[in-house]
Amino acid sequence: MSQLSIRLALPDDEEELARLDRAEWSPLHEVLPEQRPPYRPFFDERHLPGDCLVAEADRHILGYVRLGFPTGLDANAHVRQIQGFVVSAQARGRGVGRALVRAITEEARRRGARRLTLRVLGHNTPARRLYESEGFAVEGVLPEEFLLAGEYVDDVLMGRRL
Repeated sequence: MSQLSIRLALPDDEEELARLDRAEWSPLHEVLPEQRPPYRPFFDERHLPGDCLVAEADRHILGYVRLGFPTGLDANAHVRQIQGFVVSAQARGRGVGRALVRAITEEARRRGARRLTLRVLGHNTPARRLYESEGFAVEGVLPEEFLLAGEYVDDVLMGRRL
């Protein structure tokens, strides 16, 4: 893999990001069913290009992470939430995910956030280990919140101060 770079997404990235999202769909990290045509857009009114960081090398997107607000309330406008995080299978284990988590943490801090939170499925051990190694702690668990592929799965709430 040549030099990895992290940048804000551009509107022109939509098709490649949508393909990546569909290619990496898995009940390990996704609660929505696998997408079928017609596909929903990657960017929408809640998820704008400027709220997404992409990791790329050789002009190919290897992963992304989305930043959003957990609610629309002014009372927690100081909190940002990771609302999507995917690394392509061929790029896993090469530091791409860690680079994206570090970059989104800095981006949240740059935007004035005091806290960064996320939700991760309880059985997604690789993601949980990554988040913990980057300073996130479990702040709550919703037991058996989702029924995925015939199994009940916990929804784990994690967060960190910035």
